[in-house]
Amino acid sequence: MTLNDRSTTLSLLKSRRSGKPREMIAPGPSEAELARILTIAARTPDHGKLFPWRFVTVAKDQRDALEILLIEALPESTPAHIAKAQEFAHQAPTLVVLVAAPVADHKIPLWEQQLSVGAAGMNLLLATHALGFVACWITGWAAYSERVTAAFCAPGERIAGFMFIGSPGLPLEERIRPDLDAISRPWTPYHA
Repeated sequence: MTLNDRSTTLSLLKSRRSGKPREMIAPGPSEAELARILTIAARTPDHGKLFPWRFVTVAKDQRDALEILLIEALPESTPAHIAKAQEFAHQAPTLVVLVAAPVADHKIPLWEQQLSVGAAGMNLLLATHALGFVACWITGWAAYSERVTAAFCAPGERIAGFMFIGSPGLPLEERIRPDLDAISRPWTPYHA
């Protein structure tokens, strides 16, 4: 199977595969292509039209500042942890931080707002792959760090993921997918 097959919409959905950020190379999307990706990402289910997500772009010339932030926020600053933070800050040509920005005390439940954030992230991946690039959604310790969160989020917001975007530097490899019978079943009504 060809991964990220863009011949039809269904082919892309069936074959979508993220790339590994550390293997991504240039080119990444242009400014116009990134605006297109984010516009598509924002066309997501959103009960109440709350827009409970934000996209924060990190420019290439801001990656050194991101590296410093990550190193300063490390829970353990061993040489190995520092090296991983440096790698994380500089991988892939393009980086978008997906921020969950729920509207507090609203009639739309928080859970539904969180689902909308996830849908925006998935749309971002699909739009990226549809344009011929690869993307990957990463969380890890940095997404849960109070210091890193404060650098990207307003109070009450949190990092939903770091979205790395670029071109594949190595061939993509398929990963194990669930067996449909293991994750799907018909409903059996309960009778009292």
